[in-house]
Amino acid sequence: MKPVVQRERTGCGIASVATLAGVSYTQAKRAANQLGIFAEDPRLWSETQPVRDLLKHFRIRAARREMSFVSWAGLPDVALLAIKWHREKGRAFWHWVVFWRGPGGPVVLDSKQALRCHTRTDFGRMKPKWWIKIEGENTGRSE
Repeated sequence: MKPVVQRERTGCGIASVATLAGVSYTQAKRAANQLGIFAEDPRLWSETQPVRDLLKHFRIRAARREMSFVSWAGLPDVALLAIKWHREKGRAFWHWVVFWRGPGGPVVLDSKQALRCHTRTDFGRMKPKWWIKIEGENTGRSE
């Protein structure tokens, strides 16, 4: 699975789904826009439904419920993580990333443009709040 870099400051949800689907950011953004999902819409990073709708479009199955983060060891093989969780004006916001137990060990695929390396193993620096299990063998098609 290869990380997809977000092309918009607030496109982490779109980029995370692109990573899971094995498509480019442009392809995922086009699909998102057709579904009425836009990077600049705060719901993309303060609600789970827009990302769930985009996952469904790419036939990627996600667990129905979010699970509280307890430990890195407790994560499934593939999950969407909410990191940098915070509140603004009473509303929760976060940054979407993909957790993956790859052949070289567990990594976080982070779409943030400013990062020099989008495959992260600095687990102590990231503070996940919760996660969504991604189910099945339908992820990372670009491998």
